[in-house]
Amino acid sequence: MDKFDRIYALHTLLSQSRYPVSREKIEEELECSQATVERIIAEMRDYLNAPIKYSRTANGYSYSEAVGKYQLPGLWFNAAELHALLFTHQLLESLDPGLFQSHINPLKKKIEDLLSQQKLEKADIARRFRFIKIAARKVNPKHFSMVTNALVIRKQINIEYAGINNEQTTCRDISPQRLIYYRNNWYLDAWCHLRNQLRSFALERIKNSRLQNEMAKEIDEVTMNEHFTQSYGIFSGKPTNTAIVRFTGKAARWVAEEEWHPEQQGYTLPDGSYELHIPYCDPRELIMDILKYGDNAEIIEPDELRAIAIERLTKALNNYKKIPLP
Repeated sequence: MDKFDRIYALHTLLSQSRYPVSREKIEEELECSQATVERIIAEMRDYLNAPIKYSRTANGYSYSEAVGKYQLPGLWFNAAELHALLFTHQLLESLDPGLFQSHINPLKKKIEDLLSQQKLEKADIARRFRFIKIAARKVNPKHFSMVTNALVIRKQINIEYAGINNEQTTCRDISPQRLIYYRNNWYLDAWCHLRNQLRSFALERIKNSRLQNEMAKEIDEVTMNEHFTQSYGIFSGKPTNTAIVRFTGKAARWVAEEEWHPEQQGYTLPDGSYELHIPYCDPRELIMDILKYGDNAEIIEPDELRAIAIERLTKALNNYKKIPLP
């Protein structure tokens, strides 16, 4: 632990302690000798104006309450925190290149400068971590910035939106509630003033956006969760069915460790298979997730969901029947 880290550690220790801290405790936390502790305290008093006082009665050090809550001047992080910030930067940069770049690159430069000032090596985060995106759809940075700004300042936005099943673009005012990053894509939960109800919008389908002067309509958290999080996947609405799916082989072990839905129920059967009960409203996403397990998954009920799976699998098989086997 170098001098910078010891100053930071001592400040944290004194700030979080309700009672004076003994010199022995400080030596233990800072991993240093009595002489080093005394030197660190003196430097903090002289150069950082730290109001550190010693209590003979309590035989310990604390911050003086007479000057209020003391904070270290400037921006202070220890090495672990700076590396964590660089990792967060790399994560944001990997989610969608271009969406955050102009905003977070200055922060990255400041972090690297702080590392240099502390004589710490720059963490090569980009080489040490790999983020893999599959089936991500490209979002216009301008509309992303508009949405995030409206979310923070709580203003309505006017958007031109093209639905996935409708080529016609509609113009509507919406009150943004929260931004969702789901399966490598961005969605906005918002109150739609055109439909007068909660809707979820895929950000890549926003063709134009304008900030409005009107304040956003606020929807409470309970109502939001009841509408958006009770059913399966990205689809909203209260669950109307419960799917019972039986997994076998390696799939049984994988699925037993996964959470598909907060209200799911799962049971390991005597033959080693795993039965998963999942509430859902719209079957489209659920069917895709089940069918990816191939012959290691079988929908037991309801019959309607089982029929959809049979239809999908039959059509897929027919596609291969068109091509003669070698």
